[in-house]
Amino acid sequence: MPPRRTSTKGFKRTDSLLSGQIRKASETRGFAQSRLLTHWAEIVGDATAAISRPVEVSYGRKDGMGATLTLLTNGANAPMLEMQKEQLRERVNSVYGYSAIARVRITQTASSGFAEGQVAFQHKPKAEKAAPSPELQRQAAEAARPVADEGLREALARLGENVLNKNQS
Repeated sequence: MPPRRTSTKGFKRTDSLLSGQIRKASETRGFAQSRLLTHWAEIVGDATAAISRPVEVSYGRKDGMGATLTLLTNGANAPMLEMQKEQLRERVNSVYGYSAIARVRITQTASSGFAEGQVAFQHKPKAEKAAPSPELQRQAAEAARPVADEGLREALARLGENVLNKNQS
């Protein structure tokens, strides 16, 4: 009997599995390089990334060669970005490796709507979880006591603490 051949050829890295889908999603907005979206803070710096984000790369016929990068910001930060347009264009073009971006356009439309007028550019910080009370810790440890393996016992005790803490709140 011949040896069984595997069809997966081993494990694949996550980026190789998702790269096609990420590329397709970013290309719908004109981003030939998804790195511009995923590494925005590294490309333009933390201060600029905190007040802006790339929205679209459009290739218009009217203005000739080169694309237009559209950045989203709120109204108060638009003048700051306006002064940095040329530096931003140079930094973005360094990612592409050639002068792909000819113009940088700044839009002040807030993605959260006009009523709010504020654009959230950072990820929300994770909420701090309240530490379980000593009584809950004791109950969880008591429930996990019969387990012989120490690592598994500690993991079950932590799980029990989380479940009991969630049920209490």
